[in-house]
Amino acid sequence: MKRSIALLTVAAAALFLIFAAYTPSAIAQNATRVVVPDSAIARPGDAGVRAHTNIIYMLFDKSVAESPNPPIGENPASLACIYHLVKPTKGCPKTSTVLPTGGAKAIALIDAFDNPDAETDLQTFASAYGYGTPNFTKVKVGNPIQGQGWDVEESLDIEYAFGMAPNAHIYLVEANSNSDADLDAAEDKATELLQAAGGGQASNSWGEGEFAGETAEDSHFQGKDVVYFASSGDSGGQVIYPSASPFVVSAGGTTIIRNASGDFTMESAWSDAGGGPSTVEPRPSYQNIIKKIVGTHRGTPDFSSEASNVSYVIIYNQYTCKGWCGVGGTSVSSPTLAGIVNAAGTFNTSTAAENGEAYKDYANATKYKADWNDITTGSNSRYPCKKGWEFCTGIGTPKTYKGK
Repeated sequence: MKRSIALLTVAAAALFLIFAAYTPSAIAQNATRVVVPDSAIARPGDAGVRAHTNIIYMLFDKSVAESPNPPIGENPASLACIYHLVKPTKGCPKTSTVLPTGGAKAIALIDAFDNPDAETDLQTFASAYGYGTPNFTKVKVGNPIQGQGWDVEESLDIEYAFGMAPNAHIYLVEANSNSDADLDAAEDKATELLQAAGGGQASNSWGEGEFAGETAEDSHFQGKDVVYFASSGDSGGQVIYPSASPFVVSAGGTTIIRNASGDFTMESAWSDAGGGPSTVEPRPSYQNIIKKIVGTHRGTPDFSSEASNVSYVIIYNQYTCKGWCGVGGTSVSSPTLAGIVNAAGTFNTSTAAENGEAYKDYANATKYKADWNDITTGSNSRYPCKKGWEFCTGIGTPKTYKGK
């Protein structure tokens, strides 16, 4: 009998460890179920072949999901308050109502497979939060099948790029699949669309482990008049591609911390956010200012924003969520930061060329108090946050549109 109990205990512990490996480190409150979708799981052999999303989503009860009003959670107005993009409301509550109003030219969100409800998802989101009608276009590169776990990603991407820059033309560019070849083709199409719009930002919330041939892929992130963004990943302290490319802005993740009254108090590192030195890409010249930290290789992330599954953002997605759901992961930070940079209105001619977006960001990296919130608490499970640039949150998070 004792032997049977012992064996059951060992088996239970093993199951717990297996489960824990695929679940977030902290469970969001008020959600009925936390889901790490199959699309977000990196598998051996994927690097250099196919990409995964960087997303965790929280499902609500049917009555909450189907309500005409969004549930309480972080949203474009609360983020705009925290990042001083609008006149701050005391405490920057989740119920903040002052929306960002900027944006111009275009933002392209590059994803795989098809969300058949993308346009109506965005329209519902915009109406519920008090925006006007989005200027939105979906472009398919090939004939992508529906869902595959990427539809929630697509709703998130378009809604938070739009939410931060509502006057920009939002393009959703759907790759035929999540293969590298198909995503490269979609990236090239996004570049073409942005160039035709006079310039803009391309956001990539997907990624894969680094691989020996990744430098050959960098050419897809070098279009003139386009600034590229990519999520730093959801494996704490690890590096993924294309976040590691010196031709993209690597978007890291933070956790928003609030007091018992719901008031914003601070940001800390998100423990599951990716970041660290690339094993493949050499240090770009714009990181010479931090060469004592990064050494000879590209350091990630560049800067960060909300990405935690605990301080999740609210999105609308009909295909999988059947309405409102909460989302975490650095898939949040890439479109959010792309939207903020778009609304800043600078429209640099590239990410990495001299005087491009990255050069400006790092030239202003010493102006932490003026242009950036320097995140000095927490870690991404491998690298601790501290004063100045680090592998945890990079420069930090936005403070106003200055220096962006």
